[in-house]
Amino acid sequence: MLVACRAYRQGFHVRLNRFYFLFPAAAALLAGCQSAPPKPVVRRAVVTVEPPGKADAWLGVATAEDAERVHRLDNAWQAALADARSAGFRREVAAESELLRPTAALPMPAPTPGSYECRLVRLGRYTRKTRAYERFKPFFCYVEVADGQLTVVKQTGSQRPAGRLWEDDAPTRMIFLGSVALGEEEQPLAYGENQGRDMAGVLERVAPFRWRLVVPWPRGQSKLDVFELTPVAEQPKPA
Repeated sequence: MLVACRAYRQGFHVRLNRFYFLFPAAAALLAGCQSAPPKPVVRRAVVTVEPPGKADAWLGVATAEDAERVHRLDNAWQAALADARSAGFRREVAAESELLRPTAALPMPAPTPGSYECRLVRLGRYTRKTRAYERFKPFFCYVEVADGQLTVVKQTGSQRPAGRLWEDDAPTRMIFLGSVALGEEEQPLAYGENQGRDMAGVLERVAPFRWRLVVPWPRGQSKLDVFELTPVAEQPKPA
């Protein structure tokens, strides 16, 4: 019994000595971990890329001059209507109703392909000698799809505009970019080939079955050209 107790006491002292030996080392290691500097936090910049807008397509085709014409459409309306009214054509302007109302545009501006009866109203003096208001006889034009894109073509007359329609960020309008065929030319020049013939405007739906193509600041003519488009009663049958 005495031998067992001595062995127990010796073992207890050995374990206790080991404990005192290990404790300072563990404490020193813990102190070293606490004093280590924190790792720097790496912050990565987040770049958000907006998806391209619908207007980017036509802005990539239009000349800078024509893009500025479209941008200044509101100014063209104001100046052209002021000229016409001050020249005594207030009643004529009012009689055209929504056709000559700048804010008349409605949603879903894309026209239905087919034949249309069209007519031109010119507003605003380009020079002192030109008229402030002028209305022309109706003519025929048509809307068709070419290469997946709507086009507008005037069929008759000595000056025959033709061009493509482009979607825009504004949901109430489409952008027209085209050129004018003259005389006996069978095909108009492509947009951009001759800036003297280029045309840029806005196509809008202003009433059921009534559209307008508004060309601001046309070259050498007026301050604003407004083409009215209404579908003909009897559409040609497909071949």
